[in-house]
Amino acid sequence: MPYFSLNVPETFEKELRLDKYIAASLTQFNRSKLKTGISEIRINGTKGKLSSKIRCGDKIEFEWEDNVPEDIEPQDIPLDILYEDENVTVINKKQGMVTHPAAGNWTGTLVNALLFHWNRQSIHQDTSLSDSQIIAARRPGIVHRLDKDTSGVIITARNRESEEWLQKQFANHNLLQKDYICICCGHPKNRKGIIETQIVRSASDRKKFKAVTGTSEGKKAVTLYRVIAFYGPYTLMRVRIKTGRTHQIRVHMKYLGCPVLGDTLYGKTSTEVFPKATLMLHAFKLKIRLPGQKKHSVFQAKVPLRFKRVLKVLHAKFNKT
Repeated sequence: MPYFSLNVPETFEKELRLDKYIAASLTQFNRSKLKTGISEIRINGTKGKLSSKIRCGDKIEFEWEDNVPEDIEPQDIPLDILYEDENVTVINKKQGMVTHPAAGNWTGTLVNALLFHWNRQSIHQDTSLSDSQIIAARRPGIVHRLDKDTSGVIITARNRESEEWLQKQFANHNLLQKDYICICCGHPKNRKGIIETQIVRSASDRKKFKAVTGTSEGKKAVTLYRVIAFYGPYTLMRVRIKTGRTHQIRVHMKYLGCPVLGDTLYGKTSTEVFPKATLMLHAFKLKIRLPGQKKHSVFQAKVPLRFKRVLKVLHAKFNKT
């Protein structure tokens, strides 16, 4: 994916929208193309928008993707549906599936599969819309997400009213429960605990985040964890998140000193026992109120095969404590 960097001259006397400045500085871009093809935008190291105002001395960085499709197409992709009614579809998302179309992943996503399953038409990417409207249009029914390599329960909305109902609950995690299981490398100091930090983007790698304390920078993140069992140098844990930050569990497990097994971004690329392990993180339970309901419903996704295979090895090689 091409990367671009621009430095606004100190002699620049205007205050101009970012998209106008890029279009004037780089002739291969126009404002319409920027809306669909641009992904990560940073101004002086901080996340920016096409509508952001730039000034003299600013450093602009962004990634650009060619061949952005004009439409998000329905695709006949099998889904493991846990529950469905006229308002919601609850899915056990498989590992490797991206939740919604975005730079680098325009096909094969959960949204592509849902469009087909719901018998809906393709979504045209209307560049006359605002940045936020374009992004929202790519994510019909998506009220929360799971990382590409995280499997498990995800709930989607089949209409706008249901989407708003669910969004209110995800805006306040005290109204719902999201539980995960993970297998980690190393041991936490305590068998259970609460992790409360801010989560900020890494200055050295814009794809990564880190947990920090003693600052108001970033976003507050709260994770509860409990050890299920120790197996030699590995730990099987149950985790509940009280906030929904990007990579939250993965970042917090690294903060504890026991990154998730198979996490090539925050942990080791491989281990002696499991050199080919993929991310051992699974959203196994969601407790939430469905649209119009007073009581919570509970949805569970069975333990995936990759977990069973790793646990079989752990049981064979180590004593459970």
